[in-house]
Amino acid sequence: MRKLKQMMLAACMLAGVKGVEAQNSRVCATMDVLNRQLTADPTLAVKMNKLELATQQWIQAQQLNGTTEAVITIPVVFHVIYANSTQNISDAKILEQLDVLNKDFGRLNADASSTPSAFQGVAVNTQIQFCLAQRDPSGNATSGIIRKSTSTSSFSDNDNVKFTSSGGDNAWDATKYLNIWVCNLGGGLLGYAQFPGSSASTDGVVALYSSVGGVSAPGTATPYHLGRTMTHEVGHWLNLRHIWGDANCGSDLVSDTPTQQTSNFGCPSYPHTTCSNGANGDMFMNYMDYTDDACMNMFTAGQASRMTASINTSRSGLLSSLGCTPPSTSSCGVPSGLASGSITTTGATVSWTAVSGAASYAIQYRVNGSSTWTSTTSTTNSKAITGLTAATVYQFQVQTVCSSTSSAFSSSATFTTSSTSTTCSSDVYESNNTSSTAKTIAVNTDIYALISTSTDKDWFKFTTTAAAPKVNVLLQNLPADYDVRLYNSSVSQLGISQNGSTTGESIKYNSSSAASTYYVQVYGYSGALSTTTCYKLRINTSASNFRTDLNADFASVKSTDGNLFAYPNPAKENISVAFESFAKQNASIHLFDILGNMILTTNQLADEGLNLIDLQVANIAAGSYILRVISGTDVYTTKIQLQK
Repeated sequence: MRKLKQMMLAACMLAGVKGVEAQNSRVCATMDVLNRQLTADPTLAVKMNKLELATQQWIQAQQLNGTTEAVITIPVVFHVIYANSTQNISDAKILEQLDVLNKDFGRLNADASSTPSAFQGVAVNTQIQFCLAQRDPSGNATSGIIRKSTSTSSFSDNDNVKFTSSGGDNAWDATKYLNIWVCNLGGGLLGYAQFPGSSASTDGVVALYSSVGGVSAPGTATPYHLGRTMTHEVGHWLNLRHIWGDANCGSDLVSDTPTQQTSNFGCPSYPHTTCSNGANGDMFMNYMDYTDDACMNMFTAGQASRMTASINTSRSGLLSSLGCTPPSTSSCGVPSGLASGSITTTGATVSWTAVSGAASYAIQYRVNGSSTWTSTTSTTNSKAITGLTAATVYQFQVQTVCSSTSSAFSSSATFTTSSTSTTCSSDVYESNNTSSTAKTIAVNTDIYALISTSTDKDWFKFTTTAAAPKVNVLLQNLPADYDVRLYNSSVSQLGISQNGSTTGESIKYNSSSAASTYYVQVYGYSGALSTTTCYKLRINTSASNFRTDLNADFASVKSTDGNLFAYPNPAKENISVAFESFAKQNASIHLFDILGNMILTTNQLADEGLNLIDLQVANIAAGSYILRVISGTDVYTTKIQLQK
């Protein structure tokens, strides 16, 4: 909230704030451009304040609902404006620059491992990707690269490069495309961007031609030659501020970036402490600082939320843009809705939305970054791929094959095979923090995943068969105090295991029903986490009941049985159950036999404090039973003896 209060009026004050960049090597003119726009248009500050409020409200709503966003792919058009052959950079450099953007925003950059361990927990895949436009605003096919010769030897931050009339090139529809102008910039400028809210005719990013490229095809503006200028400026375009807030110990409106005194240059030694920001110091390796390209390697979760909020509030036209989809040349439609599931160490099932008129589909996949595709086919809109390598990112595309023609291949999607080790550098199942984004996993198979933040909750989905409806959930190799819950297809809780410390967890659910879909949630108790060590989850299914160990499975829960009383015990026809609830919330009462079969279940809304409920057990056979009460996150158990 401190950052929000500091910045809600900042747009009105920015005209008086000048950055320190002009006295250093990396020069980003984004804030200077904004200052000029605010001076020229008195209504812009009000508009930007409204957009800021909408951004914060969107972020808060997502946090409240626990929802996560699917990958957003933004179509990009490069306007290459050149006065000589050196400025007319090659397609190879543009493609390499696009690859840098996708890797940096997807946290697939090779130097991600250079992020200090103290910041690894907040460094994320932003779920934002980019494609070269394949369709222009008129619906015609395009390469996404426009080249125009100019008599202007160099441009400044006055936006002349964005207009044909002043030697540049007019923007494409800014509601559907990211316009990037590549040109010769004078005055030591590396680039600049336009924040959301200003004129559509000037909306986009401008970059010095010699900063464009990447490791395989670098630019020549060393040490700003690896494409990070574009990453930095696209961050601005998606509403990110400089990490120091363009003020002495200022605010960038993001909660998980440390406050720092001012911009950093070169590649400082870690930690570099300013503004009393603690042992970890400045996050100088963030893309929104001013360090060398080789020193930048991360966006944070808060920055990712802010950029996604910007797309959903002020750049929502990008969500429906067809810029990444080539124009159809026939009635044979290009597949869409690419997804993946049932991921193991050696395989995955890929799927897509069925296309009307399809006779079959051609699928091609490869290791991400490889030049060689492996091809296969399917007569349905899914395909199981096997023989893959563990802990590897794969890319796949799908083509529709009709009776007389074929479509173009779809845009690519990716998936990552599971790790075979408990040491993980990333979580291949994210984002799966809600039941609606639960990742489908195979039964009778080990999977490995991370609880990498204090709020991380991993959701998985699996399906049993009529031949093997019994379920045993095993959570093992715990690096911290993790717990597990089992839910039915309506996401109503069926079971919970809450052993202490790193003791493994187990839930046995001996269902008598046929094939069913279940959900599993894995989470850290009281924020327990590990950013480097995976837990192992395995869902075993069987035709026979899994035998329940009364002492191991029910007695060692975190809550105490002193909050549950059942009488009389032994009982014959009726049991009175009294339990304590610490809030007004739903409670479920279950009775299990010694084999773990659920004999009786009931639900009620529990009041805060003492609750009483009567169970009729006259028709239940004599024997030993386990009574379990689940009230919110609290679990109470006790043994019951029935006599007849």
